[in-house]
Amino acid sequence: MFMLRSLQLPVQQSSPLVRFLSPTRYSRSFTTKTGQVDLVASDTQRRTIYALSTPPGKGGVAVIRISGPDVLLVWNSMVRTLKQKAPEPWKMERCHIVHPLNKSKPLDDGLAVYFKGPRSFTTEDIVELHLHSGRAIISSVLGALSQLPFCRPAEAGEFTRRAFLGGRLDLTQVEGLKDLINAETETQRRIAMVAAGGTVRAQYDDLRSGIIGCLANVEALIDFGEGEDIEEGVYDEARSRAQNLLARIQNHLQDHRRGEIIRSGVRLAIFGPPNAGKRTNLQAAQREAAIVTSVPGTTRDILELSLDIGGLPVIVSDTAGVRATDDLVESIGIDRARKAVQAADLSLCVLSLPDVLLHTPKGLCLHIPPALENLIKPDTLILFNKSDMASAEACKQALTLSGHTAWAVSLTTGQATPEFLTGFAEALQHRFNLNETELSGETPLITRERHRVHLESACRFLQAFLDTTPSDIVLAAEELRYAAQAVGKVSGLINVEDILDAVFKDFCIGK
Repeated sequence: MFMLRSLQLPVQQSSPLVRFLSPTRYSRSFTTKTGQVDLVASDTQRRTIYALSTPPGKGGVAVIRISGPDVLLVWNSMVRTLKQKAPEPWKMERCHIVHPLNKSKPLDDGLAVYFKGPRSFTTEDIVELHLHSGRAIISSVLGALSQLPFCRPAEAGEFTRRAFLGGRLDLTQVEGLKDLINAETETQRRIAMVAAGGTVRAQYDDLRSGIIGCLANVEALIDFGEGEDIEEGVYDEARSRAQNLLARIQNHLQDHRRGEIIRSGVRLAIFGPPNAGKRTNLQAAQREAAIVTSVPGTTRDILELSLDIGGLPVIVSDTAGVRATDDLVESIGIDRARKAVQAADLSLCVLSLPDVLLHTPKGLCLHIPPALENLIKPDTLILFNKSDMASAEACKQALTLSGHTAWAVSLTTGQATPEFLTGFAEALQHRFNLNETELSGETPLITRERHRVHLESACRFLQAFLDTTPSDIVLAAEELRYAAQAVGKVSGLINVEDILDAVFKDFCIGK
């Protein structure tokens, strides 16, 4: 508990400042020739914080969280239970919430619970007030808390930051908790749960411990050298372990950004010639996102929407129809469409089956419009639309001739559309290794760009250690030390003050 001490200052009689006093923990004052001046307590003194931890507005229950050294004073000032005794930790109690300056009329009838530190989320003492969720009730209780001189409103993410500083969470768990709150699909929830639960932390700790083990061997050689105290082959063992660690980290880095893609969403670009049915494809996803007409070139820009497909977050970019045109505005849209396809994680080409399936003397053949040829890659998915205007045999031959993962549907009549959506979800899960068995066995270790940057740095230092000759053993030890620090920065074990603000700034106030 913070206490501001009195400070005696040897000053001249002519000085306006005679002395700096601290009559209580929660106020500051100093005396001048004209008398004593009281100052408002600083945020450093007011270590007890409070905030609404549930979404604002009307609802069943609102939770106000209070954390810090003076939460029991909050309890005594604002909580009125039937027994009127000290709270029993971790036990919910029925109570009246009252104003500390006017306790005759309750602000609300609710529940309160006291979490005794360090067995709490922040590792500090915590009180939670469970109220009826109405704007007036929430406002009145928050206003009452503001009247307590030892309390202040929490900053964004401050509760979680205190949990981190108290050792309850490391940075990967903090990020996992944030991702869990923001998860919109089942896959995002599963991966976030793994991170928030500490599994990712354990993997990073294992990597770091392995590097530190190599460093310990090298440091032993520097201090003692090989002889009676140190057995032979210690340096070779350190090199062997470092090679294994390097291979493990490189294997995680070669994941095609799977973790980042799942967390932020798969960017899917839908492209094709004008009037092929790209907009109707959006409507098949039950979103009215674009005008659908029979006029070629209806859309001249990129439309985006987010979808949950097979548990994966998919950000769909529906582009302008690609064709040769002299229209300046449409040309700009087509150029943007090309860039969107090139930047996407996955692309789906929508073609009108009657337009691309041609009858020749040698049989049926596919004719891909020249404007699309350089956009269709080996991993491009193809959707043949307007299958109701072709025979079943023609649809089957088109799928065979395409040489890609493809489907034939009629988005207008709905023919084979459910099969397409199911197959497309399976293709997404296969593309990013996210089927049920793989999810239960191994989740991505890297879910953010900063993880990747630090692990790439660790690889460079480990490789530098392996490239160092035994004669430069002191330099070799430094490379291992830097590698351990790089891995430690991911979970926040070493030198992370410069990234703390970036991690916590996007949290809501009550979290």
